[in-house]
Amino acid sequence: MEACNATLNPSLRSWVTTANLSGSDFPIQNLPFGRFRTNSNEPWRIGVAIGDMVLDLKAAELINHSDMNQILAMKKEDRVALRIAISNGLKEDAPVNHSAFEQSLFKQSSVEIGMPCEVGDYTDFYVGIHHATAVGKLFRPDNPLLPNYKWVPIGYHGRSSTLNVSGTSFPRPCGQVKVADTDAPIFQPSARLDFELEIGVVIGQGNKQGQPIAIEKAEDHVFGLTLFNDWSARDIQAWEYQPLGPFLSKNFASTLSPWIVTMEALSPFRQEFKRPDGEPQPLAYLSSEVNSLQGAFDVKLEVLIQTEAMRKAGLPFERLTYSNFTEAAYWTVAQMVTHHTINGCSLRSGDLFGSGTLSGPKPEQAGSLLELTQGGKQAITLSNGENRIFLQDGDSIALKGWCEKSGAVRIGFGECIATVMPAKAA
Repeated sequence: MEACNATLNPSLRSWVTTANLSGSDFPIQNLPFGRFRTNSNEPWRIGVAIGDMVLDLKAAELINHSDMNQILAMKKEDRVALRIAISNGLKEDAPVNHSAFEQSLFKQSSVEIGMPCEVGDYTDFYVGIHHATAVGKLFRPDNPLLPNYKWVPIGYHGRSSTLNVSGTSFPRPCGQVKVADTDAPIFQPSARLDFELEIGVVIGQGNKQGQPIAIEKAEDHVFGLTLFNDWSARDIQAWEYQPLGPFLSKNFASTLSPWIVTMEALSPFRQEFKRPDGEPQPLAYLSSEVNSLQGAFDVKLEVLIQTEAMRKAGLPFERLTYSNFTEAAYWTVAQMVTHHTINGCSLRSGDLFGSGTLSGPKPEQAGSLLELTQGGKQAITLSNGENRIFLQDGDSIALKGWCEKSGAVRIGFGECIATVMPAKAA
């Protein structure tokens, strides 16, 4: 770990000059992993973002394959060794000739960025307690949180086939909607389309079926974090979610940022995890000293919108809301991993967890329009005079995330962005 810590040294700089710019998401202390290709006829390559460039790891002779899921499955010590090799070749005073690295660099703007890995399974959790409370109040004012919430990291199985990388548009979903005071539902495009501000957790090494992952080992099975937008059709959801939970209201599209920020890069931004006074403490299998001391991650988050009218007028994105992973989450990444496997469920490299909507404690920190508009009762007025209750066709939503604190170099997650297109006829 001492060698790994050298890759996080705040004074470290890269000969890739854009990595040294103030505010860069991808300084040499970050080195997030993703996939790219120079044209649509070639296979995906494994890359690491550095400044405004991407380093082809195979071309730089750091690996001998192009299988990202093989990278995810590496043992922790091998993963750390690869990070050190990448950092050593990119740092300003690189001890070896870096011509091989120079020839393996591509402008991010000149290549196609893909999904960061092949996702076999996707589970969406519900760890955002402020979101769960706010939504619960809309439907159950006297009892917003169900009795199991503070004991069980709630989750449901999602649909990996409709996960899209940032930049991919999607059509408005259609489904059954039950209008109040009517006897039968109708079929129509969703009129209450919403975003959800989430963190994605990418699984590294898996586990065998029947072998739970102990809380002390849980983070060894996590490769890193991404930004994640789990789009939701609230009107379809309201009609279908009882008794078995979300279905068509969730499985039509989810958007993932293209870069996986590794656990190693996040280590300077760990925080204490503790429950407020009076809250029930996790059961023993969900509790460990390390998780209590540093199980939370200080990731700052924001959601921005650009409507079609704003785009045509040349107006930039504007902020809708902001939050923080630590403030929002009632359960940690390690607890999600352990609970998911405690019954013997196996995880595989590349599996994805969604955190659930990460709303902050203040009303203006809500991670969805459902909360920001009080269930659709209070419209949001944008700077150009437009109003929004839920999303309209042509609206683009961007998620951003970053970590920064005194004594460490700021790192970012890149963008997670998508545009809502009109519904398609059946």
